[in-house]
Amino acid sequence: MRWAVALLDPAPGQRILEIGSGPGVAAALVCERLGDGRLLAVDRSAVATRRAAERNAEHVAAGRLEVRQAALRELELPTGELDAAFAIDVNLFWTGSAATELGMLAAALRPGGALHVCYGAGGPQPAERITAPIATALRAHGFVDVAVRDEPGGLAVSARAPGG
Repeated sequence: MRWAVALLDPAPGQRILEIGSGPGVAAALVCERLGDGRLLAVDRSAVATRRAAERNAEHVAAGRLEVRQAALRELELPTGELDAAFAIDVNLFWTGSAATELGMLAAALRPGGALHVCYGAGGPQPAERITAPIATALRAHGFVDVAVRDEPGGLAVSARAPGG
């Protein structure tokens, strides 16, 4: 989690989306750095969203964090308002078509906004099996500066939204 949040490098004032927030561990790390920024953390699981909200009650009360139970494709995201989006250990991006979701993210991110699709290091799959389809899909949806990171701390495919 710390590796992925360091890669994201959240800054005060930013608007960020976390896809698949789980129990809110990464959300806590991001919110500590947002100042007057905002994080929208979404997860399909009611249990995960409840835990994320409880773990981060202080950030929710301060208006830095909103936690929603939803699949990414169910969200209505404002066009061009996100500075960054990230996902940690979310299989959506490599196990099937995420065309709808990538289209949504390309529209929701400001021009040049960052998308980071991260996985823990040392998983059961070879890195290329995960990163290749994600990188291909990102390019197909107009993302630029697509970069693959395979480091001891984790595995990630990062890109910039079109127009930046």
